[in-house]
Amino acid sequence: MDDIYDAYGTLEELQLLTNAVQRLDAHYINQLPEYMKSFYKPLLDFYEEMKEAMIKQRKSYRVKYAKDTFKQVSESYFVEAKWYNENYIPTMEEYMRNAVVSFAYIMATIASFVGMGDFVTPEIFNWASNNPKIIYASSIVGRLMDDVASHKFEQERGHCASAVECYMREHAVSEEEACSELKKQVENSWKDINQELIFSEISKVVPGPVLTQILNFTRVIDFLYKTGDGITHVGKKTKDGITSLLIDPISVSY
Repeated sequence: MDDIYDAYGTLEELQLLTNAVQRLDAHYINQLPEYMKSFYKPLLDFYEEMKEAMIKQRKSYRVKYAKDTFKQVSESYFVEAKWYNENYIPTMEEYMRNAVVSFAYIMATIASFVGMGDFVTPEIFNWASNNPKIIYASSIVGRLMDDVASHKFEQERGHCASAVECYMREHAVSEEEACSELKKQVENSWKDINQELIFSEISKVVPGPVLTQILNFTRVIDFLYKTGDGITHVGKKTKDGITSLLIDPISVSY
């Protein structure tokens, strides 16, 4: 979904889709072009199924958090589409303010909480939705690793400027220098994550399984982007890693 504006049409049509996503209501489906309905209808069905499952567990409030973060991602995609259409290169600050949302780490994390146990209270959803330090740092890790790994391919096929292009322009440095600096920022964000997990008071108010979920998402990102874009270009390393984890796991004897 990060490249939704590559798949769909004009900026005006994307604006229609963004507005429809802000409501997530079947009444708006007829306002969309025919080819967009194939995306919007399954999206509505997905959230409706989620809602029905949570109603049975008396946890329907969780679906609102999942929807709200998806709407934020939709808005951030439209911003990127607008930049792309206008050939606009934002400052790093402007880019990152939008990019930590468009990477969809917050959305994926909140969605993963929906099916978890009773220890994930409304307070936890509210905490996570407000982009606390550990989630913000994880979003930085994901966004910058993604940009460094995939910016060349994305620029060739048509994409808004990534952190690499924004940093190069703002600081008048080479691509190599920009990537080196962005990798340092990834390292610093990992330090923030470790600081939060080990030394902060967060573990006294946030359940361990919630923090582990956040950490594991970030580990997945690190695995997928460490040696390239393992999502767009799925290679042997990605396949072998998934196989060893899910298909042929190593048994551990105690």
